[in-house]
Amino acid sequence: MSDNPSFVLRKIEEVVFEDRPVPEPQNDEVIVAVKKTGICGSDVHYLVHGRIGDFVVENPMVLGHESAGIIHKVGPKARNLKVGDRVAMEPGATCRTCDDCKRGRYELCPDMVFAATPPYDGTLARYYTIPADLCYKLPANLTLEDGAMMEPLSVGVHSVANISQLRANQSVVVFGAGPVGLLCMAVARALGASRVIAVDIVPSRLEFAKNYAATDAYLPPKMNEGETRQAYSERNATAMREQLGIEERGPNGIDLIVEASGAEVSIQTGILIVKQGGSYVQVGMGAANVNIPITTLLTKEVNFRGSFRYGPGDYQLAIALVAQGKIDLKPLVTHRFPFDKAAEAFQTTRDGKSPDGKTVIKAVISGPDVSPDDLM
Repeated sequence: MSDNPSFVLRKIEEVVFEDRPVPEPQNDEVIVAVKKTGICGSDVHYLVHGRIGDFVVENPMVLGHESAGIIHKVGPKARNLKVGDRVAMEPGATCRTCDDCKRGRYELCPDMVFAATPPYDGTLARYYTIPADLCYKLPANLTLEDGAMMEPLSVGVHSVANISQLRANQSVVVFGAGPVGLLCMAVARALGASRVIAVDIVPSRLEFAKNYAATDAYLPPKMNEGETRQAYSERNATAMREQLGIEERGPNGIDLIVEASGAEVSIQTGILIVKQGGSYVQVGMGAANVNIPITTLLTKEVNFRGSFRYGPGDYQLAIALVAQGKIDLKPLVTHRFPFDKAAEAFQTTRDGKSPDGKTVIKAVISGPDVSPDDLM
């Protein structure tokens, strides 16, 4: 058994297991024995394309950032944690001194050290070093698998509860029924949304969403030959209004659009169907540049905002919502793999289903010393 086996992306489409040095905690750091790690779309994107925007994989990089584990060693100045504590890991360490950090928007820190974002290594290893204050103790009724899911759930908390400031009895449309979209739906329901409409082009995802957190589901029509995206979006918006009884104003209007797909037509449709004076938050990452109906955006006075990762209080609220039984994360974990099958886990996630035909929502890889069946 090697000391610190790690799952490393060497270059596009090439991943290997490497033995890395066992780290030592500095001052306020701790070493976490990583037990559960979910696969994120960004991990797969780096594997397939070697980059996301300006973040380019130029040297071998350990993958993974949706993780939880057990405290293995504590630095001399680390507080409130001890060896053996079960923790969810927030995988982005900030500088703590820039203007964004000081004003409580640390997710915008220009010097963020984020796991599995070049040039920084990720968490798919036996051990990972992390500042102690980025580890959150898990209540006894939560598993370490739940803890790994706190990372994508915190993305949903940040966009719906923090950025959008959703209030009870408001109505929400979520474009994209992947893991982040589903978790945005779950957060909206947990916060008291009266209506949560799931939109996706895959019927099986819509069916899952209806059984999980959505009150309604909408399958967009196919694009006609020669039809422009904007023309399609206008037709799609009209169909949504008619099919779902959506109005421009009043109680039957849509208070909040959460766009979690990144698709240009979804962005356009969202702006078209949100109510006058409503809110729109962009969570999904797609093309770097898209065309939007800007006149509609301004004449409706839409509160249009971006949401990036998570910030102060988001992990704590995510843990509380699950611990209190307001959100159930277990249905989202559809596939589990041992550490030595990490490459298979990534391929299954890329394929969108396992060889038995089961659709992937979220795949979780266990640590080197853990059985996939042991949720811990």
